[in-house]
Amino acid sequence: MNIALTELKKGQKATITEVNIEEIPLKLLEMGCLPGNAVELLQIAPLGDPYYFNINDSHVAIRKETANEIQVTLEK
Repeated sequence: MNIALTELKKGQKATITEVNIEEIPLKLLEMGCLPGNAVELLQIAPLGDPYYFNINDSHVAIRKETANEIQVTLEK
């Protein structure tokens, strides 16, 4: 079951399954935000934006509207 990256709870791990390339900055793709890579939600900013993720051992802050364009599958 695919969910948006913003639906993860703190500490949850998932695998990226789909990325809307037209809405994702090239820099995020270069940093490993690609299908098949592991992602973990580390923290959410106090006002709910941005989200702070660990994507393939890189720590990345992603705006909420961008994170909504990334689909993941939860790890069991």
